[in-house]
Amino acid sequence: MRLRHKPWAEDKLNEFPQYAIGNPEFYKGKWTTAFEKEQPLHIEIGSGKGRFITEMAKAHPDINYIGIEVYKSVIVSALDQLIEVDLPNVKLLNIDASDLGKFFEKNDVDRIYLNFSDPWPKTRHEKRRLTYKTFLDIYKHILKDNGEIHFKTDNQNLFEYSLMSFSLYGLLLKFISLDLHNSGFEGNIMTEYEEKFSNRGNRIYRCEVKY
Repeated sequence: MRLRHKPWAEDKLNEFPQYAIGNPEFYKGKWTTAFEKEQPLHIEIGSGKGRFITEMAKAHPDINYIGIEVYKSVIVSALDQLIEVDLPNVKLLNIDASDLGKFFEKNDVDRIYLNFSDPWPKTRHEKRRLTYKTFLDIYKHILKDNGEIHFKTDNQNLFEYSLMSFSLYGLLLKFISLDLHNSGFEGNIMTEYEEKFSNRGNRIYRCEVKY
């Protein structure tokens, strides 16, 4: 993915601390205080331009959401959406997924969404995949007991790899679809990539696992 550099992105994120949290370490273990209401917390790792997290927050006002994106030039697009709709149950974090343990305490999170993550197809890059065992360790730490991971991708190889990774880790498979958009699944909210890939005729894969 080629990103257009936006040198003003950091300044804009700092301008709207009510949406983009610049000091996430302060909320470690007390994320409920970052929101208006004390509600279950769901996070999306790799939230991109924010379509999924914004639409989920609209559809489920009884849940708090955090969109996590490592690229400033991308997360500012999610910020623009929040400025426009002003949702009280969404926050944004500009951090790397490998640093989640620095900002989330044990049992902070109820659910994790992994949507159309970078497949890192080369074997030497396996450790960078968000479903690799070291990431599963991090998720296990920050998720509550019986916490869930919901995973979507159009990449069959990544999906197969992830199912194997989940299985070897001992996670319980709750739901699986090998063709989500033709499965009759209700309540699906598409990401920008999902709409793009689906319009190309790509099959969408989805699963839900729990610890």
